[in-house]
This record gives sequence, C-alpha cells and structure tokens, in this order.
Amino acid sequence: MPTLLIICFNDLKNDARVKRQIEFVKNEYTVTVACFDAHQDSKYILYVLRKTRLTFFRKALSSIFLLLGINSIAYRILYNYQRHISSLKQRNFDIILANDIETLPLAFQIAGNRSKIFFDAHEYAPRHFEDRLYWRIFFKRFNMDLCRKYIPRVHGMCTINNSLAKAYEDNFGVKPVVITNASAYFDLKPEMRVEYPIRLVHHGIFTVSRQPEIMIDMMKLLDERFTLDLIYLLPENSSPRTKQYFEAFKSKTHASGNIRVLPALKSSEIVEAIHKRYDMGIILVPPVNFNYENGLPNKLFDCIQARLAMAVGPLKEIANVTNHYKIGVVSKEFTAQSLADSLRPLTLEMLNNFKKNTDVAACEMNADFNKKILLEALQKLI
Repeated sequence: MPTLLIICFNDLKNDARVKRQIEFVKNEYTVTVACFDAHQDSKYILYVLRKTRLTFFRKALSSIFLLLGINSIAYRILYNYQRHISSLKQRNFDIILANDIETLPLAFQIAGNRSKIFFDAHEYAPRHFEDRLYWRIFFKRFNMDLCRKYIPRVHGMCTINNSLAKAYEDNFGVKPVVITNASAYFDLKPEMRVEYPIRLVHHGIFTVSRQPEIMIDMMKLLDERFTLDLIYLLPENSSPRTKQYFEAFKSKTHASGNIRVLPALKSSEIVEAIHKRYDMGIILVPPVNFNYENGLPNKLFDCIQARLAMAVGPLKEIANVTNHYKIGVVSKEFTAQSLADSLRPLTLEMLNNFKKNTDVAACEMNADFNKKILLEALQKLI
C-alpha cells in the first residue's frame, strides 16, 4: 500500500478539513500524520511535532528578519521543525500532503527527490490576514515569497472554491483542483417548524475580525419570533486581547433575552446537534479581507447537512449556494439592519420550504464528491 504523510501545523482535534482528508485516504494509503496534537487513532500513525514556543526573544528576532526580507531565516525561527526532517525522511513516503503554505518548506525538505508533494492551500495565503496592519507589515511579503518559491514546484494542489483557485492560477501559474469544506453526508430529514420562535444558530471559532457583535445588533432589530444561539470555540492560543473581547462580548449578550453564548461542540457532534435544536444557520461576516470575501466555510456545509435554512450576508460564494438551492435569505448589505430586514418577513411556510430544499443541497454538496476528487488527484502523482 502506498505511504502518505499529512503535515498540519495545528491541533488535529480542531481541524475538520484535515480530519476529512484522513477519512478520504485511510483505506488507500498507509497514513502518517505530523501535527501538534491529536487523538490516538488506528486510522493513522501519529507523529507529534513539538510546537515552536515563540518567546519574546524569538518573536523580536523573527520580526527583524521579516522586516529585512530575509525570509529563510525568519522561517527557521518561526517554524523550528528541522529536527524532525531526518526522522520523517527515513520513512520514504510516496506522497506528502502539506496543509497551508507554512508547511511547504518542511514538506520539500522531507521529500528529497523521492516523494511527490500535494499542497492543500485551504485559503489564499498571500492575502490571508490583510485586514491586520501587523500582518501586512511582517507577513504579507513572507507569505508571497513562500508562494512564489514553492507553489510552482508542487506536483498537485487544491483549494476550497473556484474564486481562490483562479487567484492561484492567475498569480502563480498552477491550477488547483477544488475541494470544498463539505461535511460528510447525513441521512437526516428536515424538521418542519409548526410554531414560533424561529431558532437561529451561528457556530465556529470566535474571531474579532469577523465582527460578531453585528449579530447582537441584528437581534435587537427582530421581535420575539426569533432567538439566537452562538456556539463558539475560543482557541487556547487566543491573544489576551481576543480573550478580553470575548468576555465583553458575552456580557453584551447577557443583556439580551433572545441570545445565548454556548460552549463549542465536538466537530463530530455538530451536525446532529444543530439539526435537533435549530431552524436556521447565520453567516454574517463582513469582507474585511480577500479570504472572507471569497469564503466558503465549514459552517455552511454543516448547516446544510443538518437541514437548516440559511440567513447569510452577500458574500459571493455563500450567497451563490444559498440562492442556487433556494435554502434561505441573503441580505443586500453586511449590516445588522440589512439581515434583519431579510429575516423579518419570514413566515413558517417560507422557512419550511427552505428547509425542504436543503435535502437536494445535502445530496449534491457533501464529502463523498470531494473524496473522489482528492483520491484521483493523488493517484495521478503515483
């Protein structure tokens, strides 16, 4: 059986996309996963990368090299995993599947002349956090240099949607295949709502840049026919500023009788849990950077599999799915007022029709299609 190494600079327990990769390839390859942490599992051999501890000195030193554009040294300071190269290289993997641009230099060092490299870009790396000043100063050129140096050398590549695939092809000359963040198929039936309130839900990682307070403002504009639960994961490595903001955010929701902030669910539990408890999923993220503007997130597919209707802002890719399958409402603007205006006329009959239409979307947009795409792309490398 061919051997496959998956590299992920993340805790696998919190990375739904990489866990789906493992599910896709587990029966076709002998899989090793190199990541910061994970549950022990018979599906793969776990190789733990000891996460680089960025002390104040290391941050300061890397900042100097980033400002000077000496990115090779900056990389070794920020991603100090060279000690793992010889051990992983000895295993002679047929394919290395590298997740996110930061893993590519390590992947190429492990590969040598033997292994083929498949790159999952996830999102568009050169403009990842362009809304943040510090990122533009220190990391924009760094990420662009990594893309220019390594992407033309990969043997295959994927990203999450057509908009991002086109951006990579236009700027780096490599055409990725599209593998969305679609969840596994769930054989569920839409639950028809027979009385108010309409139960709204938003779930995901808590991030300041997504401006979650807009949803609080939206609920102030809706009547008692609507409730909202916010199911948030606050990562352990969140900055003190983000943690402080989260506490202030929760205090704001406490003042409202129709909003609750609830703890995160395990990714394996999300679809069935929200199917039982809610009617509509909410995605209202202002396009503050290129990846948000062209996003197609996990939560959309989770809601579709849970057979929930959608209430979304006018982000292109999300709005296209919502309108194509007729599964919800799309606001005209990225404001609380605009999405509230879209929800206010909603009747139970309209809601139930949206929920019925999710059956078609769930059958056509699920992980089975992505599994076929990934396995075919990897097979070409062998």
